[in-house]
Amino acid sequence: MLELPEVLTLAGQLKQEAAGKSVAYVLPPAKPHKFCWFSGDPADYELALKGRRVITAEGFGIFVELSFEGGVKLCFNDGVNVRLCPQEKVPGNYQLVIGLDNGMALAFTVAMYGSILLHNGDLENEYYQKSREGISPFTEDFPGYFWDRAKESSPGLSAKAFLAAEQRFPGIGNGTLQDILFAAGIHPKRKMGTMSQEELGRLLECTKDILREMTAQGGRDTEKDLFGRPGGYRTEMSKNTWKSPCPVCMGPLTKETYLGGSVYYCPCCQPLRLDG
Repeated sequence: MLELPEVLTLAGQLKQEAAGKSVAYVLPPAKPHKFCWFSGDPADYELALKGRRVITAEGFGIFVELSFEGGVKLCFNDGVNVRLCPQEKVPGNYQLVIGLDNGMALAFTVAMYGSILLHNGDLENEYYQKSREGISPFTEDFPGYFWDRAKESSPGLSAKAFLAAEQRFPGIGNGTLQDILFAAGIHPKRKMGTMSQEELGRLLECTKDILREMTAQGGRDTEKDLFGRPGGYRTEMSKNTWKSPCPVCMGPLTKETYLGGSVYYCPCCQPLRLDG
């Protein structure tokens, strides 16, 4: 699933590879997907896009957005995969294809769920708006925003829920939070009310540092970029590593289901403290 490091990586790659190219054609879904949502009928996307030049690409929160001539925009979110490929090598099971005038194509596919939304800058979508208006972890405003969210959080809220639920921090999800919590030495189930100011400060710094490192290395190795290549950031807590020993204490790692997804942690380095 795309999170902020992958969103920013894809936006940068799309800006480099697609900006300046014009849309030659658009293909609607090859096969309906029950959990892929569009704004309007995707069969009408060609009429809106054909002949328009790609101006730029931008990433924010869980969204990547392409901007075209005339103010037309197309955005997609965390469950959508996009690949740049020769037009003759477009995969068979796609949800959208945008053919470019240089013989290449952008092929959009969805594994579990996702949205591909065409709009004119007036999109009314809660997740889009929260991603658009969210405070980036890479800005000077983020620490103040983080502390405000921490102060207003319920004492019984878990660390995972604090970082990844309710779009408090758009772009931080169940994937990126694993290494953030590991670096901070905080158990995913640790309650906010048991954390000291020092621990919260460490969580803030680790959030900024880990996301910056993931982005600098082109995303996580559990996800793929515009060309189908895994990201360069080697995750420490993920589906790729949980059967290996902890990189710090060499003890066994734990995988369990929590709040609708798998969490990975070291019970030694990330102890579940109940009383702070």
